[in-house]
Amino acid sequence: MKSTKRRVTAREMKAPKFRNETQEANWWASHQTQIAEEFERAAAEGHLGRGSVARKGATPTTTIRLDQDDLSRARLQAERKGLRYQTYLKMLLREALLAEEHKMAHRR
Repeated sequence: MKSTKRRVTAREMKAPKFRNETQEANWWASHQTQIAEEFERAAAEGHLGRGSVARKGATPTTTIRLDQDDLSRARLQAERKGLRYQTYLKMLLREALLAEEHKMAHRR
């Protein structure tokens, strides 16, 4: 007798909100087989986008080398604020850029 259990597709499978990076890592690890199967199916059907993840309307990805002490400090501060460290770094960068722009505008 065949199983009537319906397979959940990657589109239907949504990652929940995570309290921390450890919880997120555990979720991805426990779902890696299903995600890999969906990835391979999409590849076979020609539905993969460019890059590691096809993003529509997302912010562009960039790489920056940071001093280990600065990265550790950012992670700690972000955790205290309940944020992911990448989000926190983006916030800090934006604040610094806006402050510099404001200074430059007032020097004219």
